Amino acid sequence: MDPTLVGKNIVYPQALTDPGMFSIIYGSASGAMLPLRHAAGPDAQDYRLCKDTRKMTTTGSSPFGAFACDSGSLKELLGDTALNCPCCNGRLTPEKLARLLDDMQKLAQGRAPANAGPAAQPSNGAGRPTGMIIDPHTHMISRTTDDYEAMAKAGVVAVIEPAFWLGQPRTNVGSFIDYFSLISGFERFRAGQFGIRHYCTIGLNPKEANNEALAEAVIDALPRFLVKEGVVAMGELGYDEQTPLEDKALRAQIELAKEFELPIMIHTPHRDKRPGTLRTMDVLKEHGFDPARCVIDHNNEETIREVRDRGYWCAFSIYPNTKMGSERMAIIVESYGPERLIVDSACDWGVSDPLAVAKTARLMAQRGVSTDVVRQVVYSNALSVYGLNTEMKEEHWLAPSAIDQRTLYEGNSVLRGGQTPRIEQPGRLTDELQIT
Repeated sequence: MDPTLVGKNIVYPQALTDPGMFSIIYGSASGAMLPLRHAAGPDAQDYRLCKDTRKMTTTGSSPFGAFACDSGSLKELLGDTALNCPCCNGRLTPEKLARLLDDMQKLAQGRAPANAGPAAQPSNGAGRPTGMIIDPHTHMISRTTDDYEAMAKAGVVAVIEPAFWLGQPRTNVGSFIDYFSLISGFERFRAGQFGIRHYCTIGLNPKEANNEALAEAVIDALPRFLVKEGVVAMGELGYDEQTPLEDKALRAQIELAKEFELPIMIHTPHRDKRPGTLRTMDVLKEHGFDPARCVIDHNNEETIREVRDRGYWCAFSIYPNTKMGSERMAIIVESYGPERLIVDSACDWGVSDPLAVAKTARLMAQRGVSTDVVRQVVYSNALSVYGLNTEMKEEHWLAPSAIDQRTLYEGNSVLRGGQTPRIEQPGRLTDELQIT
């Protein structure tokens, strides 16, 4: 069997026709293929790779379609099982396997019928791919370009970056202005260089609302940013220690959200969460703010019922050992259903996981949660509420702009000296791939 040449990579056509390989590609694995640096050996046609990869699944394919599997998850799936390369019989590491499977998927998508669209993926029956994720709470200025690449491979098509604190208090209004400019400007550009659409929310966070003079100056500066492209809401607003000054800042910003017709993202306090959440909803009601335009975030089992009963969107942050875990999230979805539930990662500068939403989606699928339900909580619900002011639209990633890492932002590039730029046209065919 002759290999297919794709750019500088050699791909064996059996991977495109063998159902075992497809059960992995469309079930749980993705990455970017490492170029093969050796000639094909005599056993390249014996399907050993496909047989070995079949051992990794017991159900054939995930109910949720093309959710990605990073190398860490592949390592868990493999355990002590050793996979060998069909060309040289060398050891296939989880990292190499993840990259190989991703290239198979890209090649398969490139050979899809012309009417399948630029990114042919398993569909939910309504003409929309099932494997797309929106992470609606990410502090990406704290993350690396590796995180963006991993998120894109895992199916993340869009992220929302809420304005929050930086780990230490800011001391003047200029530092806030520069920060708002960064999350609505360069970070938006940086995400796009890796195929992810970036949006943000703008607001004074409650942790920094207790310096009254500074808080007033920041709130006075907010309107110029609330009208910027890509701003989808005000946030994170709410309480931290539930002080009078935090209350004053929250009320002022609720009125700004009403004036600028923006949704609100609420930060619920880490301490005294339930009373703080109830108090926040009472204040929103006092100001006549529509619950259908407000996301209450960082919920847990003690707040979900009342938040949903009052008509708010109920978001959960999958954050290691603190806010919410993937197993608990799956149980909540199974118990309450998907209506107005949203899953996010809240990944930031601390110990956190930018792939938390993808991993939670995969876990829910493995537990038998339906494709439509998983899609709602990791994609559709976030789009519904954060798309209310029309800055966030599905067409932004269904018909994306080209990726060209030669592009500069105010003279700056995501690349460093000697690095080769990634250049991709959306919807390209396999024989048009530009491997650089």
